[in-house]
Amino acid sequence: MTTADALPGDMPGLRAAALALIAERDELLRRVERMRQIIRQFQRAQFGRHSERLDPDQLQLAIEEREIASTQTQAAAEKQATTPRPRSEPGQRKSLPAHLPRIEVVIEPETTSCPCCGGAMHVIGEDKSERLDVIPAQHRILITRRPKYGCRTCAGAVVQAPAPERLIRSGLPTEALVAHVLVSKYAWHLPLYRQAQILLTQGIDIERSVLAFWVGYAAAELMPLWRRLREILLGAPRLFVDETRAPVLDPGRGRTKSGYFWSIARDDSAWCGDTGPPGVAYTYAPGRGAEHAASLLAGYRGIVQCDGYAAYKQVARRGRAGDAVTLAFCWSHWRRRFYEIAKAGSAPIAEEALRRIAELYKIEAQIRGRAAAERRTVRQGESKKLVADLKEWLQTQRARASSKSAIAIAIRYGLNHWEGLERFLEDGRIEIDTNVVERSMRPIALNRKNALFAGNDAGAENWACLASLIETCKLNGVDPQAYLSDVLTRLVNLWPAARIDELMPWAWDSGGLPA
Repeated sequence: MTTADALPGDMPGLRAAALALIAERDELLRRVERMRQIIRQFQRAQFGRHSERLDPDQLQLAIEEREIASTQTQAAAEKQATTPRPRSEPGQRKSLPAHLPRIEVVIEPETTSCPCCGGAMHVIGEDKSERLDVIPAQHRILITRRPKYGCRTCAGAVVQAPAPERLIRSGLPTEALVAHVLVSKYAWHLPLYRQAQILLTQGIDIERSVLAFWVGYAAAELMPLWRRLREILLGAPRLFVDETRAPVLDPGRGRTKSGYFWSIARDDSAWCGDTGPPGVAYTYAPGRGAEHAASLLAGYRGIVQCDGYAAYKQVARRGRAGDAVTLAFCWSHWRRRFYEIAKAGSAPIAEEALRRIAELYKIEAQIRGRAAAERRTVRQGESKKLVADLKEWLQTQRARASSKSAIAIAIRYGLNHWEGLERFLEDGRIEIDTNVVERSMRPIALNRKNALFAGNDAGAENWACLASLIETCKLNGVDPQAYLSDVLTRLVNLWPAARIDELMPWAWDSGGLPA
């Protein structure tokens, strides 16, 4: 602290002391602002979903409630109206799926006699409408009878059809019921204890532990399919990779530990050409270190689209020259840093960065679905200059900003990853971000929220196996219930291992495959 006695007596000295104090004050203000930024980020991370209601699912619920309230008001007004609501014009409503069964109900008039002369009338036309109906979920008992046939002449000659193989031998469930339990848990996020409660409302008393037993048997049967799915995806020339936390029960300490789900995904729907079907495979690991990333991508040689996590960089560095993975970094992850700064208050640099990045995304939207070569041509002609201008502008802003400020840190992140960020300019197959794999992580997060944690490491691996097949079904427009029911039946009846590729979700056809 500068005291009055320590101040210089001459004007130049006083001016120098004042300038020094101003510089010290400015540095303290920058530090305070930096600490406030960190505190705001922690507050949003810990309390944001509850206080700000920014969770997408919560937002959907809010929108639904507003739509319900609006429709209720409209319906009440129609009930009081003296004129009926006009019918909707043809073509305004989506047609119902052709595969759904149709039940026709014919409503005849009370009499078909002519009101004028009393003679018989004939059909001259009809009005026809379709409405969507539902039969509530109904459990049934499947009774299998295998008659025995004996010969009246030959003693001991008995003929009987062999019993079909079952997933749960001498057990209650059909493969279809087990598939229903799997899909309810891993696709629609219903924990087993809730499923047990739902069954009990129909008078079916099945303990949660019994349902877990069924799921375990199904996972064991489907493991080879999951391993083959991973092999196929690792053969793709480009993959999306991400990881997310998976709390796992640690019985020794009576608490949970943090494991991780690592995801590899393939989705080439953004560009046309000789592309493979979409798929995603999850793998559980007890940690997030580089050794787990190396194990996940062992033997892989191609393009890896990921965020800037150091583990992926180590995997790339470990590869031999000409034989290593090529990293393409995600603009969405980087953009999020500027968004957090801009959301916290007035931030002209962050807002300008967001505007410039948005220009790149506009170009990406225009070339989506085109051939990879055409995408590259457009990027070279339009996006490349924008990226070069952005880099030059960011370097100028970094020189002006305090090195410890939030905006400087965000800029440094991008410049340090620039080679991977601009890689999409040179290859039309590469996407500008990793949103494909981030979307595939959402079901894991929802399941984690509802189920809280896996029981142990083996349980987390089962989770990864079953979720991989179900989410790959969704990506390919396949009904996971029908798929798992049919595939489990085929597997327990000794489906040939050499033909396992025919059971991949994108190749599966319940009607086309031989029984």
